Amino acid sequence: MGKLRAVPLTSDPHRGAHVEPTAPRVIQEWTGSEWATVGVVPDLAAAKAVLYPRQPAEERPAEWDRPVMGKGRGRHRRPSAALGGRRTGPLNPRLEATRS
Repeated sequence: MGKLRAVPLTSDPHRGAHVEPTAPRVIQEWTGSEWATVGVVPDLAAAKAVLYPRQPAEERPAEWDRPVMGKGRGRHRRPSAALGGRRTGPLNPRLEATRS
């Protein structure tokens, strides 16, 4: 209940809302058993303003807690060794010994 819709006032069958953006529209509300007319708006832009009102912007605090990340880019970077992450030495010490 309380759901709104905009129906174009045209003689053609109902099509997509974008087909005739300058046509006036009837704003209707669902009462639980039928659509009741609430008002009339001049065009699609006004109908969207009624159906989808702007929400207030959510404000973030100036300082918010974030995890400390190591140097690098991307989500999957390794934590730095100073922060207790993996060691940064050779991946396979036996392989490195054979290359020397």
